[in-house]
This record gives sequence, structure tokens and C-alpha cells, in this order.
Amino acid sequence: MRIRPAVKDDHPALCAIDTVAVGDPRRTVDIAGWVAQGCCHLVEIDGEVAAYGVLTHHFFGHAFIEMLMVGASWRRRGLGAALIAHFQAMSSGAKLFSSTNMSNRPMQDLLVKAGFRPSGYIDNLDENDPEIVFYSPLEPNAT
Repeated sequence: MRIRPAVKDDHPALCAIDTVAVGDPRRTVDIAGWVAQGCCHLVEIDGEVAAYGVLTHHFFGHAFIEMLMVGASWRRRGLGAALIAHFQAMSSGAKLFSSTNMSNRPMQDLLVKAGFRPSGYIDNLDENDPEIVFYSPLEPNAT
């Protein structure tokens, strides 16, 4: 397993493992933007893109895992946890945030196992499915 920054040539493979991109062309545009901004990292196994995550810094000045996607055939192998640990290690500051829908129990469980704590929720993003915000306390300058 290798975690590295995504590059433009990775775009088709990233879109192929993204379950939303299959039916929503806006996600393919989002992925291209994340890659261009240098905030998208991927997990590569034997040369194949298996998962990706996006770490931004525009959540009230804090690091924020904006997206975490593991290809369907690669799930339950620790790739999401590896990406989260990678982002925790590369984040400076006191906190790292992420969020997920209340209906997404697997992501909630993954975040809690990675040391994140619930920090509140946001209504009205997705109808009848609040967004739960999580944070992970970090050591200052953990990089």
C-alpha cells in the first residue's frame, strides 16, 4: 500500500472508484479541482487506485477531511483508516475536522476508531439526514 498525492493522470481512476461520480458529473469536476489544488491523496495497491481522500484547510482555519472514498472492492481492508492516519500525521494545528451524514454509520465508526469525537451537527444540507461534525485533537505541529 502506498499513499501519495494524486496527479492529473489519476483523475479517471479516482472517478472510477467514486460511487457518486458514476451518476453525478459534478463530482468528476470536484475531483479534478481537488487534484489541481493538491489536496487529494490516494491509496495505491499494486499500481491500482483503491481509495482517495481530500484534506483542505478552509474549515474555519482548521484542517478538514472533506472527502474519503474507498473503492467498493477495497472496503474493509483498513484503507480508510490509513488515509485518516496519513491526514492526522500531516496536519498541523490543534484540531482536524471531518463530517458525515447521520445515515453513514460506517464512516462514523471509522472516525471514532481513529480518535475523532462528535462535535455537533448541521441540519438542512441533505433532507432528513443531518451532517455530523467530528474533530480529532492533534498535537501542535504534528508534521
